[in-house]
Amino acid sequence: MKILIIIPAYNEEKSIENVVKSLKKQKVKVDYLIINDCSTDSTEKVCRDNDLNYISLPVNLGIGGGVQTGYQYAVENGYDIAIQMDGDGQHEPIYIEHLIQPILNNEADMVIGSRFLKKDGFQSSGLRRFGISFLKRLIQVCCGVVIQDTTSGFRATSKDVTRFFSENYAQDYPEPEAIIACVLNGYKVTEVPVIMHERKSGKSSINAFKSVYYMVKVSLAIIIYRLGVLKRKKGEA
Repeated sequence: MKILIIIPAYNEEKSIENVVKSLKKQKVKVDYLIINDCSTDSTEKVCRDNDLNYISLPVNLGIGGGVQTGYQYAVENGYDIAIQMDGDGQHEPIYIEHLIQPILNNEADMVIGSRFLKKDGFQSSGLRRFGISFLKRLIQVCCGVVIQDTTSGFRATSKDVTRFFSENYAQDYPEPEAIIACVLNGYKVTEVPVIMHERKSGKSSINAFKSVYYMVKVSLAIIIYRLGVLKRKKGEA
């Protein structure tokens, strides 16, 4: 199995080298690709000076565009599984084996690392937990599945879903939209428990104002996607 770790990175100069070092210690053999999304700090210099595998985007695409770039790379290079993993040290590579197992067993097409199944480790802020809970219920209403950690950026995809995402992926705050896109296109999504850490360095791109914007935008996007699927099915009937 060829496995690619996609690491979107924006201003992660203090953590990106350690993230790669931790990957190299794992039993599962993986390749990795850092997507440097026009960082304004020394992220690119750290990658270059330490001979890390990376590409630098010519313009800032945001998390969705960065991750989709990784999916396109995975398709073009024949990877069997792609894993999205943050570049800030919040995600533990020791859970890679757990992430890929349901795919290897043909039990799932996308597997999400969830911090809420066992409620161990960093559980995020109260405001974000409220937002995640709201999105969980909205996704349940729209497509009938219950996903506890709807915004987790630690997830693995099968070859088919990787190809699907390489062509169809939300560009702004994509994680919840990716779930409903998978389910409504016939793919199976599941979760496995993981422990996440609080960001050790750098700054989150989502502040209080953006949190409200995030909730409104993602909620509307999920509803519109669902209505679009219903309209398409009605037209095909």
